[in-house]
Amino acid sequence: MAVAKIKKTTDGGQKKKASARRSSSPRKNKKREIPDWVFYICGALLSCFILSVAYYTLFRPYFYRFRPCYGEKHYSICMPTGYSVYGIDISRHQGDINWELLKKGREEEKPLEFIYMKATEGSDFTDTRFEENFKKAKEHGFIRGAYHYFSLHSSGSKQADMFIKTVKLEKDDLPPVIDVEERPKNKDQFIKELKIFISKIESHYGVKPIIYSYKKYKEKYLSEPYFDKFQMWIAHYYVSRLDENIEWLMWQCSDRGDVMGIEENVDINIFNGSKEQLRSILIK
Repeated sequence: MAVAKIKKTTDGGQKKKASARRSSSPRKNKKREIPDWVFYICGALLSCFILSVAYYTLFRPYFYRFRPCYGEKHYSICMPTGYSVYGIDISRHQGDINWELLKKGREEEKPLEFIYMKATEGSDFTDTRFEENFKKAKEHGFIRGAYHYFSLHSSGSKQADMFIKTVKLEKDDLPPVIDVEERPKNKDQFIKELKIFISKIESHYGVKPIIYSYKKYKEKYLSEPYFDKFQMWIAHYYVSRLDENIEWLMWQCSDRGDVMGIEENVDINIFNGSKEQLRSILIK
């Protein structure tokens, strides 16, 4: 017969309850602290990002003034070398032009030969200074031309009618120019309207218009063979030369030119050829 085990009691014979296993010290929910070096790196990256955005959007266009000029400097900018025919394009943004002073500038070493001026935009806007500028340019001996800013908000046909109504090109004027730079949401519709505009302009003036744009825009929106028939006026600033793969007739090389007779900065353009070649493209 087994002998019964007697459980020890305390406090007046009551059983002592076994305590649950506990750690020697209570656990605390401690938050992990982020090392200081993480904050330093994040701060440095953020600063680099902000400085990069500020440089490319605010300061970069002005830094060219402080770069060493290894070529020829005219109109307060460093000009790409190897060219001899220059021009400008103007609009109401250049304000009141002193045409006598502008003409006097033709006596300089690198005279301005041609001037393009904004005529119309969309189907209902005429540049307020176009009529005067167009008239004065010819009176003061400049080869003149007119351009239209193509809008995505009206049909190509109505825009062509607006330009034709406004611009009366004459013998020895430059071919009309289409400024195309707005990015369309519907590329097919945009191309359709642009072709309608081009067709009406070419039919009316009897000459192929010139297309003004920039390289990436042409590659993305004007890459089909149809547009290869038209000469290009390329906008590309602050470089000493253009990509060899670009075929161009004119090059807008700067928007910070300083010329006599115009208080505001003006676009400087280069013609890819001689004076004789420039005259060969004029309206007959």
